[in-house]
Order: sequence, then structure tokens, then C-alpha cells
Amino acid sequence: MFRSHYDSDVTVWSPQGRLHQVEYAMEAVNLGTATVALKTEDFAVLVALCKPSSELGISLPKIISIDSHVGISIAGITADARLLSRYLRTECLSYKHSYSTIYPVQRLVTNLGNKLQITTQRYDRRPYGVGMLLAGYDEKGAHIYQVMPSANVLNCKAMAIGARSQGSRTYLERNLSEFKTSSMHDIIVHGIQAVSRACPLDEELKIAVGIVGKDQPFKLLSSVECDAYLELAKTSERHETPPETPAETVEPSAVPSDIDPTSTGFSEEI
Repeated sequence: MFRSHYDSDVTVWSPQGRLHQVEYAMEAVNLGTATVALKTEDFAVLVALCKPSSELGISLPKIISIDSHVGISIAGITADARLLSRYLRTECLSYKHSYSTIYPVQRLVTNLGNKLQITTQRYDRRPYGVGMLLAGYDEKGAHIYQVMPSANVLNCKAMAIGARSQGSRTYLERNLSEFKTSSMHDIIVHGIQAVSRACPLDEELKIAVGIVGKDQPFKLLSSVECDAYLELAKTSERHETPPETPAETVEPSAVPSDIDPTSTGFSEEI
């Protein structure tokens, strides 16, 4: 049977035990522009690529403020992200009105995961086609959560999602030990350097940055501040890149006569 016989309804399983509607939603996340989240002991940072879908269009907001202590960055369908951000804002306002304090980040993310789970079980709904990285700060410290359309919620130290995000995740893994003790400025630079790995070489790097932390309400940096951090990231990357050493030349007389210089092993050794 063809896939089209099983992808019309989220409650219909294929013979291989797959839910194609959920897989389509996950694919929408992989097609969205990349976004990165990382944290220190006192700060959580969101960095996202901003580029329009066409030359005549404008870039849509990739980072959305939810409350004074929470913000999200998105990859996928923007319309679905607006619905979920409206839900998160309503939850935070209701909790603050009832208890006169901020919504605990872990509980907020748990409720969001439950809402996403419902759409994977009911025939009259479709899964939300957006992945989110949520950054927050409460009495337990800084938090980074990854929330996907499959309703998987992960507590992360650093994460990257979206198109071409594998290079960003590689950078985060290599520099993970530095994040915990980094300053606010250093962690923003790390985020920019990570997200730059997901930007095509022939495109200009345009970013959005959001930060929240100790004594720092969630804030979206202005374009002037983003440009200043971009220059700082470029300068830091140039200092970290080791200079290229010229390859050593081998005199023809130094080549043993019993070795074939055209062999693969010889050329790799030289």
C-alpha cells in the first residue's frame, strides 16, 4: 500500500507502525531556519537566523517573548508558533493573577508538552508543525528546553534545531565545557558562532538574539546590539583559528626507489 493511504489521519498507523502526520510535522521543523539555545549558571540565550523566504519578503520574528522570565525561538510553521505562544502567554498571565508570582518554567513546559500530545491522538487535529527552544529563568536557575511536534520535551544544556543545524550542534558539543562559567557577553558570542555554522556561505549572517537571566528580564536585543555582537564574534573566531602552516616539500632524491609515487598511500603520506 502507498503512504497516501495512511497519512490522511493522525490516528491511522501504517503497517510499519509509523504516524506519517507526525513525521510531516517533524520535517517542517527541519525545513525551518536554524535556531540555537544555550545557558550558563545565571543566563539563558536564544540565537536565531533571520532570513526572508524570498527576496521580496521580510523576515518573520524567530524569537518571541512570553513573559518577563520566559522566551521561545522557533523553527517551522510560524502560524503554529503564534498559536502556541498565545497559549503560553495566557498560562503565565493566569498563574500570575492567581498566585502573584511567575510561572515555574518546568511546569509551564510540561503543560505545553501535554497540549502538543493531544494533537497526536485526536483525529480532528493535526500535529503542530513547529519546534521550539524555550529559555527561562526562575528560582531554580536558568533553563533550556527543546519542545518538538511529537510532544517530546527535553531539558538541555545547549541545543540547535532547524535546517543545517548539525554543524551548530557539533560546535555546541565541542565547547560545552566552557558554557557553564561564561559571562553574559561570552555566551552570546558562543551562540552566534554556533548559529553561523548553519548559515549558507553565500548568504549574509542576520540574527536575532534574546537573553534572560539573574536580574535580567527577557530581552530581545536591538539590531545595533546584534551587529556589535556579530563583530565581536567575528573577531573572537579569527583569534581562535590557528594559522595555516605550509606543507613540507619533499625533494625527489629523498623518495625511495622501491616505492611507487603514484600509489594512494604514498600521496597521502607526502
